[in-house]
Amino acid sequence: MQKWHQTFHRNTGLSPYVWVVFCILPFYFIIHSSSMLETVIGITMVITFFGCYALSFLAKGWQIYFWTGAQIAISVAMTVVYGYVYFSLFLAFFIGNIRNRAGFFTLYTIHLVGTIATINYGFVTKNSLLLTQFPFVLISLIAVILLPISTYNRNKREQLEGQLENANKRISDLVKLEERQRIARDLHDTLGQKLSLIGLKSDLAMKLISRDPDQAQAELLDVRLTARSALKEVREIVTNMRGMRIEDEIVHMRQMLKAAEIELSLEGDSKSISMSLLSENVVSMCLKEAVNNIVKHSHATSCTVSMESTDSELLIRVTDNGVGLGKLDKMPDKPLGNTQGNGLRGMKERLEFINGSLEIESGNGTTLLMRVPNLVKQPLEEVRS
Repeated sequence: MQKWHQTFHRNTGLSPYVWVVFCILPFYFIIHSSSMLETVIGITMVITFFGCYALSFLAKGWQIYFWTGAQIAISVAMTVVYGYVYFSLFLAFFIGNIRNRAGFFTLYTIHLVGTIATINYGFVTKNSLLLTQFPFVLISLIAVILLPISTYNRNKREQLEGQLENANKRISDLVKLEERQRIARDLHDTLGQKLSLIGLKSDLAMKLISRDPDQAQAELLDVRLTARSALKEVREIVTNMRGMRIEDEIVHMRQMLKAAEIELSLEGDSKSISMSLLSENVVSMCLKEAVNNIVKHSHATSCTVSMESTDSELLIRVTDNGVGLGKLDKMPDKPLGNTQGNGLRGMKERLEFINGSLEIESGNGTTLLMRVPNLVKQPLEEVRS
């Protein structure tokens, strides 16, 4: 359990001053009691309630349910004797923050049944205080029904989002580790064999240089050709390291969307795309940013990526069934201008760098349409020549 002063304002959306009013209000009901004994008992119960409430945030295990049960009993007594029903709001908020599923539903049921029973009892006995504040009592009853469920679901969602973020970080680390291992294998297979061959032929040429100069010259020629071949393969490895392929990015997209429990539909063949390495790298980065936005902000359950290549341009459409940019911009916990807005602006700038464009459609979900000039990439040998 978190401390109450850390969770009240964030989880309820109410100003702390509203809760201060609820803390002071029971004393107003108590001073209207008919005798000094009832006043003393009422003040004692209020102080005891808040003491149990503070202890319930500090307690662990079975102690949480003990202190919560004591609060429910005091809340019922305050409603029956003094007509003060608003302790039920404190309990509704606290019960919603219980993470254990069985414990949550047990206390939620007990609290709801107890609140409904005491309110009905007050109306049957014609408790004047309850009757005069009927609209507020009705609002409190609705809060007792809805607040625990909404708080419990919010906490669950935040927990799942935290697990998703950790999973994405884990996937990213594994991808980096796999890339390092691949680079190490490529360098070992490329340079290891070639350098060993160069060393052996150099030793042989040293031995033959005095006995058979022609053969020594042939061996040195082989050394030069082998060195050039090794240099060519190293350049190819470096080129592949610098560039991000669309085909590889789609694999990463599948992993991330699967971890976020978002269904991916892919239309078009990424293997048939023929474009310059620079353009392909930019498109891959934009796809990565689009998927990150969908996972973090859209609340979508499905995503469709379609690729259509024409003679003049490549069209890539990324569509999700999420809340859309209009609704997302109104959500206080998802500031569009600070996070996703920067991502979309960065995508647009990257595409403009290669004479591409970005179009955004938002309604029931969001659609990103990327247009990139379809410049056929030249073979590596032709570029070097």
